[in-house]
Amino acid sequence: MNNKKLNTAFQEIRNYLAGKAIGITRDQSLMHEVVKCLFCKVSILNNLEKNINNEKLSILYRQAFNEIKNKTQTIFSEDDELLLDPESIAFIHNTLDQVDLNNPHNDPLSELYQTFVSSDARGAEGQFFTPTQAVNWLVNAIAPKEGEKIIDPACGAGSFLSFSARYLKSNGVSPSIINQSLFGIEKDEYLSKLANTHIALSTLSQSNVICADSIERKAKNSSTIPFKLDHQFDIVLANPPFGAKIKIGTENTKKKFDLAYRWTKDKVSKKFIKTEKILSNPSPQILFLELCLKLLKPGGRMGIVIPESMLSSSSGGYVVQYLLEEAYLNAVIGMPENLFKTSGKGGTHTKTCLIVATKKLNKKDIYENEIFMAEAKWCGHDSRGNLIPHNDLPLILENFLKKQKYNPSRPNLGYYLKQNEINDYILAPRYYNPESTLLLETLKKTHDLISIGELIKKNILEIKTGDEVGKLAYGTGTIPFVRTSDISNWEIKIDPKHGLSEEIYNTYATKQDVKEGDILMVKDGTYLIGTCAYVSKYDEKMVYQSHLYKIRILDKTYISPYILLAALSSQPVIEQIQSKRFTQDIIDSLGKRIMELILPIPKDKKRRDEIDKMVNRSINERIIARELARKAKIMISEI
Repeated sequence: MNNKKLNTAFQEIRNYLAGKAIGITRDQSLMHEVVKCLFCKVSILNNLEKNINNEKLSILYRQAFNEIKNKTQTIFSEDDELLLDPESIAFIHNTLDQVDLNNPHNDPLSELYQTFVSSDARGAEGQFFTPTQAVNWLVNAIAPKEGEKIIDPACGAGSFLSFSARYLKSNGVSPSIINQSLFGIEKDEYLSKLANTHIALSTLSQSNVICADSIERKAKNSSTIPFKLDHQFDIVLANPPFGAKIKIGTENTKKKFDLAYRWTKDKVSKKFIKTEKILSNPSPQILFLELCLKLLKPGGRMGIVIPESMLSSSSGGYVVQYLLEEAYLNAVIGMPENLFKTSGKGGTHTKTCLIVATKKLNKKDIYENEIFMAEAKWCGHDSRGNLIPHNDLPLILENFLKKQKYNPSRPNLGYYLKQNEINDYILAPRYYNPESTLLLETLKKTHDLISIGELIKKNILEIKTGDEVGKLAYGTGTIPFVRTSDISNWEIKIDPKHGLSEEIYNTYATKQDVKEGDILMVKDGTYLIGTCAYVSKYDEKMVYQSHLYKIRILDKTYISPYILLAALSSQPVIEQIQSKRFTQDIIDSLGKRIMELILPIPKDKKRRDEIDKMVNRSINERIIARELARKAKIMISEI
């Protein structure tokens, strides 16, 4: 029975070797020996007779490894030998017998690496393996065919190319044709070798992965890349490097990329126009997106992993416009923030999206296609990298391939957006998630649905944001400097962490103008966005930070602070906030999209009065308890 999970099998192998192997104790050394056995098992010894004795099995493995060395000279050196004893080889063989190594969804080398390399090392190197769930989804969505040329211009350890090889192999394509179809470029020499190893597990031959800089188009030692690039490939699969600290492209190289220039938005047409100014440090993921499109033949298909911030922030609007001009979008899938979490410390919480697109035959072609969108909440592992049974991606893939409209019970797992419905160049799927819209639809008969923007236009509400006082001001006095962490359960904490002097307070008091009945709401952050607090008469003397909104009701005959507070904290509004927040630098923000929030206000006056009294009582009781606690703390130390 080959139903054992890969990670379980490799964990058993690691534990056995750590206690058994003599002279080889470091995890990476042990891993190298298991890689040798894995090659032998996959390529030559997958169907051995049962109950073969350990000595004979060991001889067969050593013979197989010598044969493999001749075929994969860039992976194993001529001097490499299988160093494990017969018992260890037998344990590995028998354990791998319980795993389905022919399953294209299994990625043995990736799982092996995750098991044998420590959490700390994975934290530094985990980015080299694109999460299997993302690789699996994109390759199946792109569905490579025999003879199609596939390239990954930032291939890392070769996850996309390896999975493509296994996908094609499972569909009856011969290893030689697979090998002729796959191309990879990787800047890091160690990773390019690892990518060759990854692909060779399926093809048993040297692959077309080279150590080179695909942006600069230079191979190692400044030689030229040995194959043509522009408009040569049927499929591009990539997870480009992303991060503000990565420097990319010489000045001459940047001139060749449209997206390396500064773009400005025309106030009349609302379109972005490229200027003549080159950015000093363009984002690597943005240049790689343009490169991927350049590599494709007209009609070619692209599957790419990119940060959601490229698709949702106002600063990334020109990138979305460029993408829509160059290609038809087939799918955009929002990933959970823990997709790239390889362990408790390793990986990143960066929220990403998977994009499937088809390059236009002609840039001037206009075709209003529908874009499949979905927002995955689970991806098969938690924020510590531990496997969990919840995974939305298989159902999302099924919905995409079958072109199914959304299921009302789980609408986030597949819905369609017409291209002309894209708002302000926002492509993040959660922005269009129908869950909050459907919830508001159920309230139409019983509630007035009105946006915060409309309430501001009608002079019913006003919104302002706070200020930053600087760390040197902290602890200069006892006047609260209210931050996002001080907002909880409709109230401001009794003891904010930082107090300001009277002098500093007076600098901001007139501008901030905090009054009883105002509502503070978290604007920026991670988990706290949308959290609200009521300002009582005891809280008026404060300074609030820039990451908070101050919402004031100007016309209390329309809505009371208590009704507003309840509405802002209601499930329909919370779901809208989750949809409309976007990544800004390293934190999320609601920004000006607060204006888009639609508040459900009960039409029934009796219901409104009941809610008003409930919230009023809840707040007053908390304020009384809070002030009693404050006085008690002061009194205990009085003489």
